[in-house]
Amino acid sequence: MDGQFTDLMTDIGQNARAAAAELACASSERKATALIAAADAVWRRRQEIFDANTLDLDAADQRGITPAMRDRLRLDDTRLRGIVDALRQIAEQKDPVGRILAEWDRPNGLHFQRVATPLGVVGVIYESRPNVTADAGALCLKSGNAVILRGGSESFETSEAIHSCMLDGLKSANLPAAAIQFIPTRDREMVTAMLQATDWIDVIVPRGGKGLVGLVQREARVPVFAHLEGICHVYADRDADLEKARRVTLNAKTRRTGVCGSAECLLIDWQFYTKHGGVLIEDLIKAGVEVRTEGELLKIPGTKRAAPDDFGREFLDMIIAAKLVDGVDEAITHIRRYGSSHTEAILTENDATAARFFERLDSAILIRNASTQFADGGEFGMGAEIGIATGKMHARGPVGAEQLTSFKYLVTGNGTIRA
Repeated sequence: MDGQFTDLMTDIGQNARAAAAELACASSERKATALIAAADAVWRRRQEIFDANTLDLDAADQRGITPAMRDRLRLDDTRLRGIVDALRQIAEQKDPVGRILAEWDRPNGLHFQRVATPLGVVGVIYESRPNVTADAGALCLKSGNAVILRGGSESFETSEAIHSCMLDGLKSANLPAAAIQFIPTRDREMVTAMLQATDWIDVIVPRGGKGLVGLVQREARVPVFAHLEGICHVYADRDADLEKARRVTLNAKTRRTGVCGSAECLLIDWQFYTKHGGVLIEDLIKAGVEVRTEGELLKIPGTKRAAPDDFGREFLDMIIAAKLVDGVDEAITHIRRYGSSHTEAILTENDATAARFFERLDSAILIRNASTQFADGGEFGMGAEIGIATGKMHARGPVGAEQLTSFKYLVTGNGTIRA
């Protein structure tokens, strides 16, 4: 790796460490002040952000970016208002630092407390979604962590503009500017530098596609919050309500195809199909979705034959795989084989079947009679998320401010000695 990137990482890392030490002791009021001021700055400077976003979009169009990736990149008034609202919601949340997680006494007179503490320095590597700049910066600040942001080249100009607003917030609360740092280069060498920065970064959060996540998992020497692909399934059970199933299935696929909570595979119970026919697939095709399937379902006009790797594939586009299954157990077996432990939904009015689905699957998020598009920290009441963790170490599901804390033990005695 080029020495200039090592030197840059060292400089950024040292500043982040110093900032993290100050943030760990910062009051709830100062952190909230910074976040509210950042929200005000984003809205006040929205034209600058839109101008930067136009530059990114124009460059993306010249490179032939996919419609789904372009949708991730694009900002408008509604989406910018969403960023502002998320910053304010995070500001209003209870401070996760200093929470007493457990407390007990021992017969020897010692008093024990397990208390929530910041992780330290968080590195976030993300691709085309510029809102991550604000979400990750805010959640790390709220949880007392310094953050180093490495945005994707696609969203570089927009992310820089949003980052500038976050700095406005820090300044207003007299918090160190190094609390939220943005890597000032598009060069991918800085990704490698972050992944190897064990002296400076406590955890890496990758936010992007399979290529990015695979790179991070292969090369990281820093611990990683795994965020694998969003291969999300919707299972229409034999006891599903037809109108609920139609509404949820369509939303799960089509609301936004470029997000990780978008449904990528529809599993239909044979008895549901016998009773209602191909209505779920017909709805999808009518909405412009390409349905890739096999066997009996190929008789439905407009479907296409699925390739073997279409099951277990994250399309992030107006494409979905579909398959008939014989009951909930076969659906569970399919999901275990092809899923990515992200989000699965069951559509059923049968409580016992829903309970079996919840019990037998171990994805980070399991949903009944609602869209997989709810796989989002904001919808969980977290204000925003830094990602959806699909691993099992430390954090799982939407990673909000609370999930960005660890803990320490505080032990109090009274001249107590060990016999």
